[in-house]
Amino acid sequence: MAKKTKENRLQVILECTEHKNSGLAGTSRYVSQKNRKNTPDRLELKKFNPILKRYTIHKEIK
Repeated sequence: MAKKTKENRLQVILECTEHKNSGLAGTSRYVSQKNRKNTPDRLELKKFNPILKRYTIHKEIK
């Protein structure tokens, strides 16, 4: 009988929080991976936003 395994590596989308609140057109999104076992919570990373031209906090969206 085959095992049912959940993959620990998930692909997640990170979206800029400051850009979303600024009201400017467009979005700043990045695609990344996370390990479900090591980081069960939502991921937050500082990434470069090309529209705002600075580093901002990007949070994981569902």
